Amino acid sequence: MSGFLAGLCVAVLPVLAAGVWLGRRTARAKSLGGLGTPVERATFETLHTASLAAPPLRAGLTEETARKSARKLRSLLGTDALCLTDREQVLVWDGDGAHHRTEIMERLGGALETGRGEAFRLTCDILDCSVRWAVVAPFTVDDRVHGALVACAPRESAVLVRAAGEVARWVSVQLELADLDQSRTRLIEAEIKALRAQISPHFIFNSLAVIASFVRTDPERARELLLEFADFTRYSFRRHGDFTALADELHAIDHYLALVRARFGDRLSVTLQIAPEVLPVALPFLCLQPLVENAVKHGLEGKADKCRIQITAQDAGAEALVVIEDDGAGMDPGLLRRILAREVSPSGGIGLSNVDDRLRQVYGDDYGLVIETATGAGMKITVRIPKYQPGVHSAGRLTRE
Repeated sequence: MSGFLAGLCVAVLPVLAAGVWLGRRTARAKSLGGLGTPVERATFETLHTASLAAPPLRAGLTEETARKSARKLRSLLGTDALCLTDREQVLVWDGDGAHHRTEIMERLGGALETGRGEAFRLTCDILDCSVRWAVVAPFTVDDRVHGALVACAPRESAVLVRAAGEVARWVSVQLELADLDQSRTRLIEAEIKALRAQISPHFIFNSLAVIASFVRTDPERARELLLEFADFTRYSFRRHGDFTALADELHAIDHYLALVRARFGDRLSVTLQIAPEVLPVALPFLCLQPLVENAVKHGLEGKADKCRIQITAQDAGAEALVVIEDDGAGMDPGLLRRILAREVSPSGGIGLSNVDDRLRQVYGDDYGLVIETATGAGMKITVRIPKYQPGVHSAGRLTRE
């Protein structure tokens, strides 16, 4: 979180500086809801313009994102023309003098190699061309130059050089945040792959062994279990979407429990209490199934008698509250803390720490797993899921093919 706040400060301060410069440059009188002085009005305009330019840049530096943000960036600087480049080409040109594209790319080599800004006079035979000077400000992320902002004006200006540098630094912060977003996405994908890998080979082997045991004695039962196994694996290894509906996750859990019941029979008793209104709520894919698997493992471990598991999903206002509880062996709280901190690996490969990390990544640290347990006292896991979260939406219901 501290890194995020630092990034936010780095992102805002250059824009404020550019706003002050723009206010002193323009000092236009506009009615903006009580913002009095020209500098205050210009700062407001600058921050508003920057907020409109930021979302495209958060997707990285491409022709499309450059096209969507270029006009806003030119407005920040108040120049006659502005272009954005990567290391190979001009991505977009906004304003006058587009015939200078080739010349600018030919002269960007030094700035793209060193990461230092520069200004130079443009050559032009068109008498009424308003673009005579170019100010180059590179985009640098992690000491690597990704491209450059080039502001073009009728004359040389030291103030424009400084302002272009500030705006380029602000763009660099947006590109760095884009890299972080992509890294976060890759991390979530890696976590999902890890969860898929944790679908125990023993579970698959045992499920197939149980199905095989019914082939001769009860072919219809074997057919039903084979369909349960197919549906569970199809859901677990699907390739679209980081999120799913609670209804789909519970449906997959039902397939999983059908296979477990076929193996353990009356030793396993499962009760579900699900409020219909929370079924459409979106949550991270494969978020609850590992918790149920954990309950099965620790519920049956070391016990000769029946294991009872209760799964509830309730409406809690702005959140859905999911609770998974078993009466099994439980766990030493100190060991649990070490597992969640990834200081030790959990036995059996059940991904409590994996699920906890993913919930915190998606919803924030306030939404990690809440686990109540003690040795011999079973385990109760509570998951709070916000009903509405930006960027969180299910990929759609899956149906049996």
